[in-house]
Amino acid sequence: MCLSSGSGRKQVLCLSAFLSLPLVRSVPIRYSVAEEAESGSLVGNLAEDAGLTPAQLSARRARLVSEDGRQHFRLERGSGRLVVAGRLDREELCGQSATCMLPFELLLANPLQFFRVEVALEDINDHSPVFPEERVIFKILESSDPGSRFPLEAARDMDIGSNSIHTYSISPENEHFSVSFESHTESYSSVELILEKPLDREEQSEMRFSLLAVDGGSPPKSGTTEVYIIVVDVNDNAPIFTQKIYVGQVLENSPVGSVVLSVSATDEDAGVNGDISYEFSQTVGQSDNPFAIDSISGEIKLTKALDFEEAQSHELSVRAVDGGGLSAMCKALVEVVDVNDNAPELVVSSFSSPLPENTVAGTVVALFSVRDRDSGANGKISCALDDQLFFSLRPAYKNYYELVTVSALDREETAQYMLTVTAADAGSPPLTSTHTFTVDISDVNDNAPVFNQTSYTMYVRENNVPAVLVGAVSAADADVGLNAKVTYSLAPVQPAEQRSCSCISVNSENGHVFVLRPLDYEQLRQTEVTVSASDAGSPPLRANVTVRLVVLDENDNAPLVLYPAQDSSPPSTELVPVSAEAGYLITKVVAVDADSGQNSWLSYHLLRATEPGLFTVAVQSGEVRLRRPVTERDTVKQKLVVLVRDNGKPALSATAALSALLLKDLSDVRLPHSSPATEDEGGSLTTYLIISLVFVSLLFLISTVVFVFARCARERTAAGTLPRAYCYEISLTTGSGNSEFKFLKPMSPACHHSTAPRARVLLMNRISLFKKDIEFSHIFF
Repeated sequence: MCLSSGSGRKQVLCLSAFLSLPLVRSVPIRYSVAEEAESGSLVGNLAEDAGLTPAQLSARRARLVSEDGRQHFRLERGSGRLVVAGRLDREELCGQSATCMLPFELLLANPLQFFRVEVALEDINDHSPVFPEERVIFKILESSDPGSRFPLEAARDMDIGSNSIHTYSISPENEHFSVSFESHTESYSSVELILEKPLDREEQSEMRFSLLAVDGGSPPKSGTTEVYIIVVDVNDNAPIFTQKIYVGQVLENSPVGSVVLSVSATDEDAGVNGDISYEFSQTVGQSDNPFAIDSISGEIKLTKALDFEEAQSHELSVRAVDGGGLSAMCKALVEVVDVNDNAPELVVSSFSSPLPENTVAGTVVALFSVRDRDSGANGKISCALDDQLFFSLRPAYKNYYELVTVSALDREETAQYMLTVTAADAGSPPLTSTHTFTVDISDVNDNAPVFNQTSYTMYVRENNVPAVLVGAVSAADADVGLNAKVTYSLAPVQPAEQRSCSCISVNSENGHVFVLRPLDYEQLRQTEVTVSASDAGSPPLRANVTVRLVVLDENDNAPLVLYPAQDSSPPSTELVPVSAEAGYLITKVVAVDADSGQNSWLSYHLLRATEPGLFTVAVQSGEVRLRRPVTERDTVKQKLVVLVRDNGKPALSATAALSALLLKDLSDVRLPHSSPATEDEGGSLTTYLIISLVFVSLLFLISTVVFVFARCARERTAAGTLPRAYCYEISLTTGSGNSEFKFLKPMSPACHHSTAPRARVLLMNRISLFKKDIEFSHIFF
């Protein structure tokens, strides 16, 4: 709008004010007027329809503005009437278009306001049908059958609708021919002569009549052409086009001589009658034809430059004529393709910068319009914004766009936006133009401190010195000034949370983290605290981060022997049969270490032994085995000390003392393989045998005591030597299934000549050995 206001600056100001109006009439005011209306003819009362008075029209300097700058109508300010300003020719303004709409705007000032107005131009019957040729010649074979059709070039009527051509007729009436008319589209119809009665060249070699085209206007108008029929001898095959309508496209900047399209017809006749030549029929309104056709090949070529703005299409009638005079016609429609030679133009109406970073979404930053001087697809413009994360384009009215914010802005991320708007048409290839809006962002305090890590893990070795520095946290604030000053503190523990260790402190200025007291890995392996970083804004913003303190293990715990137990006295005794082979498993030393990692890796070593060469200890498992078979020289009771050492630096160790008793009679033990039921029966039998053994032993003990006292009493009364005393050794087999025991021969020669006191001592020793055997039997069973 405001294109007639003078300078470009005034245009922008006027357009900016026009678009800033709070109310704009969205529905245009519509009128209709017949074409060729006289100048000054009334179209409508525009002031009344716009809700204005004539006085307001004058006071507000009302005027009409059209996009193309042409004034077809005039506004009478005094009366508010809209009248015709000059001659209105619908065919000149809109061509063959079905509708003809003339849009313009009523522009008012003080305040600036506009109304859209559309005037529909109605067609009147002001054109008569016109044939392309005043005379049409047909050469028709006398052998042509009734019903044969001969195409004619249809007449053209510049009017549309009911004012276009409706009927064709022959005058005067002819008994040999009739006319057929068929309308295919608004711009294309076919007219054919139909042979109703056979021809006889000998009777009549030629005939003439007029073809009349009548439109549907009131009153109707007509046009005529003369049809001259020449009856020729038999040439019974007319040319036939491969298509009725040929369509081709050509760029408006195509060079002269370019082939637009080719038409092709065939004739089944031979010789001269089969030779086809091509020619144009005269086209109404296109006497200055920019095309030429090759009579032999049928190629249609360009003879001069085309202009899309002058004519967007060309309709050509092509006739194919064989050597015998028969012909056929087709339509060649040439569409001129617009060349995209005008880039879009972008005009800025208003622009706001800088913007505060807390600007709400939807704020209008700029208002601009785009236009393209091309037409069709080349004139269709689309606008795009390179960065659409924070800004976007929003269509306003017609070809106007608004640049608006779509999300919150952040000055700390981007203090300035370079927004490039690209306007592109739909041409091929498309032409584009760009405009850059530089938007500055002003600061507000809207950023909390941000830690450089999502969480922190710090390490300290146990038994640390107090107040040792273990690491630091760091946070940055993207704001400036006081809003960016960061202080650190430990966040208070919520009641629902697990209470953290009170041994951690953080420096408020630099974020250094200290451990205030020594830690013990075995009591505390890790702990977590929450560190808060706050800025100095008002109100302050803060962020929290989790700091995990991991205590590293030191080798401060010696191995602990679990088996054999070291608190018992005397040490644990293991039974070893003298018949055991090398590798026999005696026992296994089991120990643990409270440390972790390699500090808890344990190794086992034989430190001392009664017979060091008799035993071996597995370094990894702690299993004590025989290194070699037992010999008679080996002491019955063996004492061993096993050293258990961890892998720390320095290494810590512990010892395990144990003893082994070498029993020679265990070599005869054979453990039968039995089922669980048999084992249960064996266990019961063993219990009975033990009870029987105890009972027999008691009887034996009582008998022995009685015997000793009887002998002692006899010694007092009589002199002599004591009778031979027999010593019995009771042996219980280890794990025996039948719990056998044996009475062995006398053990010591001293028993043969012992006195009563020696007998009592020997008896007590045997009783002691018996008790031990009973204990061993409990272990075995």
